[in-house]
Amino acid sequence: MNKTDKIYIAGHRGMVGSAIQRKLEAEGYTYLITRSSRELDLRDQRLVNRFFAEERPAYVFLAAAKVGGILANNTYRGEFLYDNLMIEANIIEAARQYGVQKLLFLGSSCIYPKLAPQPLTEDALLTGLLEPTNEPYAIAKIAGIKLCDAYRHQYGCDFISAMPTNLYGPNDNYDLERSHVLPALIRKFHTAKKEGAAEVVMWGTGSPLREFLHADDLAEACVYLMNHYSEAGFVNIGTGEDLSILALAEMVKDIVGYPGEITHDLSKPDGTPRKLMNVSKIHALGWKHRIDLRTGIEAVYASLAGEEWY
Repeated sequence: MNKTDKIYIAGHRGMVGSAIQRKLEAEGYTYLITRSSRELDLRDQRLVNRFFAEERPAYVFLAAAKVGGILANNTYRGEFLYDNLMIEANIIEAARQYGVQKLLFLGSSCIYPKLAPQPLTEDALLTGLLEPTNEPYAIAKIAGIKLCDAYRHQYGCDFISAMPTNLYGPNDNYDLERSHVLPALIRKFHTAKKEGAAEVVMWGTGSPLREFLHADDLAEACVYLMNHYSEAGFVNIGTGEDLSILALAEMVKDIVGYPGEITHDLSKPDGTPRKLMNVSKIHALGWKHRIDLRTGIEAVYASLAGEEWY
């Protein structure tokens, strides 16, 4: 990418899209195109085609998606499948039609089989059953990867895919019904401290192992891949390090300064037992994360004073 190239960031108000925008601006890219969901409904093919016809972006970061944690994924199964299929299909097809030079599609580590060997390597895709609670979202993301590959094969499009691990950072979602585990824990512990609650109730046993990547590290990786990678398939983006959800909860508890107890609601699901990315492929390409987990969570928590719920 050149600094003056026209770059469209789909999903710029989300955690990932906003991080990519910050990174590009910091690197001196001057022609960034954005649209809010109110300005452009990405599920509407006609509107997406009109947008691409008018703007003619040279590069596209496809970070727009309907996202959420276990509860949201399992409750709104139809919405998660339909909305994500439509968003990615409309953008990828419009990018083909209107001559986008390169597109980066962002997926999720939930694309991997529930019981795939750990750490997760890119070739484990479609080798087993998915985790049932987020299967619709995973299927949509797998379809996005395959669509990029199919367009590369049939039309010669330089469309690439990257699969980040669990993310956190500025502009995360702290709605307890729709949030992922880390922002949910931050909110729960902060609220419990504020209200003087004796305990914070965790879902499940806390035994599942998870990996967490700061959104700013992901943004750096995305820009790096856009400039240095052009192959079919996809690339894992993560830290290659994990910890149990209980250990994460204890870390958040300590950072927040909550003095109470952690208890468990064993009627709630744990989800996939472990999800650790094998990141040897992206390391071989020359990229590695920089922000360690505790430092990242401390920075995120320190920045939350302006949040409505805080």
